[in-house]
Formats: sequence, structure tokens, C-alpha cells
Amino acid sequence: MIPIGLFDKLFHKAPKEKKFAPTLNGWAPIYTSFGSNIYASDVVQQALKCIVDELKKLNPTHVRYTDSDPVPVRSTIQDILNEPNPLMTTSEFLEKCSWLLLMNYNVFIIPIYRVWRDEKTGEERRYYEALYPIQPTTINFIEDASGKLCVQFIFANGYDTTLLYENVIHWKYNYSVSQYMGGGWNGAPDHSALLSTLDLNEKMLQGIAKAMNASYTINGVVKYNTLIDDEAMQKNLQEFEAKLNGSQNGFLPIDLKADFTPLKRDVQLVDADTLKFIDEKILRNWGIPLDILLGDYSKETYESFYQRTLEPLIISLSQALTKKLFTQREKAFGNRIELYPKELIFLSVQQTLEMLNTLSPTGALYENEKRVALGLRPLPELEGKRYMSLNWIDADKAEQYQTGKKINVDVVDETKTETEV
Repeated sequence: MIPIGLFDKLFHKAPKEKKFAPTLNGWAPIYTSFGSNIYASDVVQQALKCIVDELKKLNPTHVRYTDSDPVPVRSTIQDILNEPNPLMTTSEFLEKCSWLLLMNYNVFIIPIYRVWRDEKTGEERRYYEALYPIQPTTINFIEDASGKLCVQFIFANGYDTTLLYENVIHWKYNYSVSQYMGGGWNGAPDHSALLSTLDLNEKMLQGIAKAMNASYTINGVVKYNTLIDDEAMQKNLQEFEAKLNGSQNGFLPIDLKADFTPLKRDVQLVDADTLKFIDEKILRNWGIPLDILLGDYSKETYESFYQRTLEPLIISLSQALTKKLFTQREKAFGNRIELYPKELIFLSVQQTLEMLNTLSPTGALYENEKRVALGLRPLPELEGKRYMSLNWIDADKAEQYQTGKKINVDVVDETKTETEV
């Protein structure tokens, strides 16, 4: 639960004069409660969890690009990426946002920050303190008196607040027909096509349960060879059931006055191929192969899952965070939020060894990174150590090397200070 005062403390008061923001189709931009009953399906829940469990492994990093080289930056932005707020770790923050996105098709994240202003230049700089994903029940897009786009959040407890849209991080999913929101025209997921498949799946499961219950209702028929009244028949039946339940050796003694004929159980179940077809049809809505759900997948299957399903979500979240956390000037200097998927890549032991053999000669990996990749703990004596092959040469000097010309190689002792060099 986010303290209510945080919103207005940061973003000041709601605009006094406001009107609904215009839309291209003429509809008022009012978006009510999200959600749908599709999430009652166990297959849907397992499918979404597959995606969420992968996205929560991401490593969000503040980097500054110099040409094409991303350099990690120590900043208050990196601080909140490492610990978004007092309630959540980075993994929990990503998990929360991912669930909200897949269930509502929209995530709103409120950044908490202090503003420092240079009195001489007038330049403003933000010092970030926290990131909070919120769960409003109704959202209205409005304009203030100056024409700036604002967003009004109304919560289940009746509290509402209005913020400048430029100060709200908005992560959208299936951004299509609505001008402001992901999902359908009303800002909610459109699952009409999926509901028919889920209904079919539920009916099949209910049919299986009913067939199994019916098959176990009657175990057999007891035929009495003499005429007896109802009371005596009931008494004899109770005695027969007692013998049946109390038999420890598997044999059931009966006398000549009754015959017992067991009924053959022939439960008609839905074949496995049909169940698999239905499951795959549901999973295709989120681009999840059945092998991924079952946890029995190949490297190729996971790569396809990553490229088709995970990577678009990673890119869109990276861009949503970059768009709102940096000023235009900061973005012009190459500041970005990148979500590195290091922990997502599935590799077998053999594939890990192949990766290490490829990267090790280049000096791209620290020695402890190699140990961690193999499941071994890092060693203090290897901290900061990287080794590379000497059988490499600067591509610009390759021709000189081949023609036997002298090559000038500058060697710098990194242990010396800049003055000593």
C-alpha cells in the first residue's frame, strides 16, 4: 500500500481547471476497472507465470552510450533500480509490474524524486528516491488549463489524485485501438476470442470428472437366489459390504444364496492429443510453447520463446523507463535504462562450456564470472582478474603484421598512475 500523501507531496495539487483530453475517435477517455474471469483458468495462470518468472530475472541498469559502447552509470536512478522502494526488491518490483501488465495490459509507475534547481542557469535535476507501481480502479485522461495532458487515478478506497502524464511511467501491452491505453478501446484486455477456448477446456475437464465419479458410484451387482423382503435384503447387503471392506487377503466368501457380479470400469476420457491441442491453443495467446510450460524444452525452443515473447516486453519496459526517468537533454547524451537478460538465457553444461571457450580468449569475462556460469562460488583471489589470449592483433594493424612490417605496440602498466605513465 502506498502512503496516500506521497502522490500530492511530489506532484503538487490537481489542476483547478480541467477537461477530458481529446481522442481521435471522439470517445471520452475514461477507463474503468481492469480484469477478466479468464484468470480463473489454471492454464492461463501457469502461462502468465512462465512469462513473469522470466521477466523478474532481468537486471535493470542505468547506462550511458558512447557511440555503441554502453557504460554503467552510478546514479540515484541506478539506486532505485537496485531497490525500487522500501516494500520491494528489484525482482519483486519486476514481478509486480509484469503481473499487472499481463492482467491489465497497462502498468502505471509513480517515481518519487526531489528537484534541485541551479539558480544561475535555471537547470533542473531530479534525485530519485523510489518507484511505486500502483493499482487504480478507474483512470481518466484530462487536460489542465494550459493544455497539458494529465491522468486522474481513482482507487478502490475512494481516494483519487491527478498527475501530469509526463511524470508517470506508463508501460502498455497490446497497444492498438485506444489512443491512451493498452488493450481494447476501453483500456481493458479483450479476451472474447479466448473465452470460447477456455469454456471448451472447462467443459472437457468437468466431463472427465463426471465420468470418473459415475464409474466409481456402482462397483457391482449382488443377485440373491431366494426371495427375501426389503429389510432382509438391506441387512444382507450391509453384511456383504462389511465383508468387502474388511477383507485383508483379497478373498471374499459368499454363500449359495447370493451371487456377486463386479462391473467392468470403462471410463471414457478425452484423448491426450485433444487436451494438448486445447492447452497449446490457450498458450498461443501469449506466445508460450507447451514445452516451456512443462519445463522440458531445448535451447532452440527457449530462444524462440525469448525472441517472440520476452524480448518485445523487455524492449517496451526499457523504453518506458527511459522516456520518463530522463530529461530530453540527458537522453541526448546517451542515457538509457537497459534490462539485461543475463539470467534468462538457458544453457546446458555443454553449451556453457562452448560459450566460455568462445569468450575466454577475448578477455570479455572475469574469472569469477566463469566460475559462476559453471555453478561454482566466486573466489576472493580472482576478484577483478581477466585473462585473454595473446594470439590476437589489432584489426587495423593486421596488414602490417602479414607483410612483416614493424608494428608499434603501446603497452600501458595499469598499476601506475596517470602521471607516472
